[in-house]
Amino acid sequence: MIARTWIGRAAEENADAYVSFLEGKVFKDIRNIDGYHGAYVLRRPINGKNEVEFLVITFWKSMDAIHKFAGEDPTVAVVEDEARVLLSTFDEQVKHYDVSHSPG
Repeated sequence: MIARTWIGRAAEENADAYVSFLEGKVFKDIRNIDGYHGAYVLRRPINGKNEVEFLVITFWKSMDAIHKFAGEDPTVAVVEDEARVLLSTFDEQVKHYDVSHSPG
């Protein structure tokens, strides 16, 4: 299994809307891609900046499955226009990790 990781930040007032967008659009769309195995969205406040940082981790069976989601260059972040409006900054590139251990 491969974990695809990405970090973005949103103003506090946009944080819940960003999570709703992920749940209501992105994760609904990608759950039908063969080889997609779920996601975690981690969030933390950025002290003194009125921002929230998100670490989004999606899990995939293979790089072939990731290509179905991300296209030709799987290192480029897929950030839809609606998300760009809600985020203040985000990584343009993603990282991929082989999962060596997982719970359960």
